[in-house]
Amino acid sequence: MAPDDPRDEGTVATDLAAEQIAAAFARMSGLFLTAETVETALAMITALAREMVPHTAGAGLTLVAAAGERTSAAATDEVVRRADALQYELGAGPCLTAWADRVVVRIDDLDTDERWPVWGRSAVELGLRSTLSAPLVTGGSALGAMKVYATEPFAYGSREKNILAMFAAQAALLLAHRIAAADAEQVSARIAASLRGREAVALAKSIVMARDGVDERAAFLILAAAARRQRSTVLQVAERLVASTAHRRR
Repeated sequence: MAPDDPRDEGTVATDLAAEQIAAAFARMSGLFLTAETVETALAMITALAREMVPHTAGAGLTLVAAAGERTSAAATDEVVRRADALQYELGAGPCLTAWADRVVVRIDDLDTDERWPVWGRSAVELGLRSTLSAPLVTGGSALGAMKVYATEPFAYGSREKNILAMFAAQAALLLAHRIAAADAEQVSARIAASLRGREAVALAKSIVMARDGVDERAAFLILAAAARRQRSTVLQVAERLVASTAHRRR
């Protein structure tokens, strides 16, 4: 007869949840390949968090910019958005602490917790009584935090805490990939714009050289002088000259 599994039921349930989370995020990872689907993917992540963490009535995702600006990137309902907005206004709360300290924060009863009494009373007025917040950490950077809310006190224990921590880790990976892709797109766009600008100035210099019979340096000085007179940039003068020359040739 096989020996009993030494793990308790909570550990087995957590392992099962981990498998379900990994499978769900594997299916969703493709949504982050294009910028048009980011909002949809974030909404799906928060909806999945509400389903995966037992006793949860609502879930939300906060992103914190490098300058410290906080944004509710997604929320399952308006109550979650209002609870999050109160934290932003006060500059304190479990979600912001989870992000700043990179720890999972649990509040068993918002009505009696003394850490954030002003925010807690306001959250209770919204119908919330307990909450969990987990940081979105990847590559040594904290992107924000994910949180779930329940309408009953003492809704969350160590099992739910572990599930949300695993869930937030997977969400952070997807967000980091999306941010990296967006940064790469911005760099590519800046490089492309710079190359287009160089081409326009080079073509404008050629036009001036042919028109005025001057060398390349003199042609650039003519463009620069025109830019000063018109209170414009050399690139803008060059683009207008190229456009007008092309128009006359038609």
